[in-house]
Amino acid sequence: MDSVPALEFKPNLPEVLARLRRWINREAQGEIFAVLNIRTRALEDFAARYSPGYCPPPTLEDRLQFWENHLAERAALEDDSIPAAYLSEFDQGLYGALVGGVPQYMAHPENGWISSMVHPILKDRSQLESLRFDRGGPVFRQYVEWLDSFVARAAGRFAISHFILINGMNFLFELVGATQSYLLLYEDPEWVRRAFDLAHEVNLAVQETFFEHVPLLAGGTASNMVQWAPGRVISESVDPFHMTRREHFEEWGRPVLERIFAHFDGAVLHLHGNGRHLLEAVCTLPKLLAIFLGDDRGYPPAVDELPRLQKISKDLPLVVQVTWERFQEKLFRHELPGGVLYHVTDCPGIDEANRLMEKVRAYRQ
Repeated sequence: MDSVPALEFKPNLPEVLARLRRWINREAQGEIFAVLNIRTRALEDFAARYSPGYCPPPTLEDRLQFWENHLAERAALEDDSIPAAYLSEFDQGLYGALVGGVPQYMAHPENGWISSMVHPILKDRSQLESLRFDRGGPVFRQYVEWLDSFVARAAGRFAISHFILINGMNFLFELVGATQSYLLLYEDPEWVRRAFDLAHEVNLAVQETFFEHVPLLAGGTASNMVQWAPGRVISESVDPFHMTRREHFEEWGRPVLERIFAHFDGAVLHLHGNGRHLLEAVCTLPKLLAIFLGDDRGYPPAVDELPRLQKISKDLPLVVQVTWERFQEKLFRHELPGGVLYHVTDCPGIDEANRLMEKVRAYRQ
């Protein structure tokens, strides 16, 4: 087992990693785990400077400073979180920009992220053959520069989370938009497969480069989805199949995921509220370590559906979101299913969070 380094922003890192290791290895089915989210001054400052919506491209120093300040304020939290910066600036737009797209940025005051996307790149699908991915180009060089700068700033203090892949159908959305992507599955499936090959090339290069430049944490990957997982672990998405039948995922999603998973030690996924019909299918993916179950308007909160969902996922580790009040209520009533990492929102403060964590650590289903 790899030694556990000291992190200034997580004094109890050895204990937290030991708990997360048991959870991700499916050795803690009777225990519960919790990430407790407080409103930091860094988030308040971000919200004062940014309104929700489009914003100018962020500067490297601004993002470095945000994450340093935000994670420093959480250092006294004794929850199951790993202090890790998430490079949201690259979470979508990077992939499209690497083949000629122009990123647009959006601010998210609720969590301090600045995300990116691109308008559909191709005006005609015949242009696919002209797209070139250049690892030596300015977009990829900037990506590497940001990775190295974050690694230098984080050293000994916090970690750097993996970030989402934009692969397969997600990449197709960036090329031609969502509607055309679905139509092309029927109108020109061979073109789709060629586009998927380009997507695989780009995603593999982005993720391999991440792990070449970002050191592992105690032999594992810091994760905004699951906090930590052993080995080189990627974060994939099946969002386009949330609006399709399972058969479409099996034909067009599974091969893409299994192909990219083969290059790494493991993977995590997230499912939105309208994608829970895919749970049984994705649970059979080789190397899948855990699933983050998101909540969306119009669908029951995942925390309230855990008994049903765990019958499907069996012992696969799950992550769900829950408010502070709801979490306390279920905790005190002993109604929290074990083997789950709970992302708790709206925590009133560090002292209250740490008192609650004593009960979380003692909880047994």
